Amino acid sequence: MRHEIRFSGFGGQGIILSAVILGRAAALYDQKYAVQTQVYGPEARGGASMSAVIIDDEPILFPKVRDPDTYVIMSQQGFEKYGKNPRADAVMLLDSDLVHDRPSCTWVGIPATLSAKKDLGREIVANIIMLGALTTATTVVSGPALEKAILDSVPKGTEDLNLKAMRRGQELGIEGGSS
Repeated sequence: MRHEIRFSGFGGQGIILSAVILGRAAALYDQKYAVQTQVYGPEARGGASMSAVIIDDEPILFPKVRDPDTYVIMSQQGFEKYGKNPRADAVMLLDSDLVHDRPSCTWVGIPATLSAKKDLGREIVANIIMLGALTTATTVVSGPALEKAILDSVPKGTEDLNLKAMRRGQELGIEGGSS
């Protein structure tokens, strides 16, 4: 089953790391094929940034996401630049405190930044909360695969914090209000 996932937010939110972790989870731990691409430059700090992952059971012949079926959007500017016109059957996870517009597709509001700040004391793990929510709101990757990929990817000494963030995201993905 092919999935094209687009991540968007502002530079500094871990948008690229999120896509790298997701691709790693799929390729190394869910035995799928995966490719990851990214857009950065002047977006590096503050502007809209985007990263994408394709996950498939078959080899991937073209690495560019053309028609995403899944979105993870963490800023209003990211929504405006990369999430405005989703296909009707797409699923969009939105950081509900930072993205004010609502898409025409199915969406799940995840208060990732607020929860990272309030529940975990570290806003920097909002992206990991969104990844956790992705595993319970969709079937893109499994929770166990994501956990292993997070442990492979985060700085030493932050493993417990990031696993707490992932689990909080999974809870929020189950609870999330969608439309």
